[in-house]
Amino acid sequence: MPTWNELFDIEEYRWRNPHEKVIEIVNLLEDRKGTRILDLGCGAGRHLVYLAKQGFRVDGMDFSERGLLYANEWLSREGVDASLTRADMTALPYANNCFDALISVHVIFHNPLTQLRQSLSEIYRVLRPGGMALLTFQSTRSYRFGQGTQLEPRTFIPDIGGDAGVPHHFMDLAEIGKELDQFCVWNVNLSEDVNEGRAKSSHWEVIAQKE
Repeated sequence: MPTWNELFDIEEYRWRNPHEKVIEIVNLLEDRKGTRILDLGCGAGRHLVYLAKQGFRVDGMDFSERGLLYANEWLSREGVDASLTRADMTALPYANNCFDALISVHVIFHNPLTQLRQSLSEIYRVLRPGGMALLTFQSTRSYRFGQGTQLEPRTFIPDIGGDAGVPHHFMDLAEIGKELDQFCVWNVNLSEDVNEGRAKSSHWEVIAQKE
């Protein structure tokens, strides 16, 4: 089973361009200098650099030391700042109601359901009332759903793909609604890369708000 430190040493996992939904949520935030955003699972820093350049106050958190090292180096090269913290996504080291927005792209589904729920609870806790969240989840339509070792219903350790060996929890639309019932969900989009009629990759992209 690869570690995230090992994966971030592979260049293809150090993504460079911001996710299109991150650009979309930025357009919903008006007061850029006064807005504090957490990138939960910031990895090598692609969203930290983008958000910092847009003028936001940015925090980045990841469990991988290597990911944070690459992120810090990239921020320095670009001449922008972000506060970086190493921590687990199920126990965020931040005060209640301290972020205006939070993004977490291709991160929180890398856990069994109990830990995923803990992450969602922590996300809700650290967002201020009215705060926005962008979250992505693996879909049960993915070609890797059901592949590899099953840990529990809908949670597998895939044996195929670049991150084979890393836990994945797969969700359908009904489960998305159930697990996000504490949020006001603004938008849910299914993003897929389809090959020969089957989804090679399939993710739910959710924009939600803390009521």
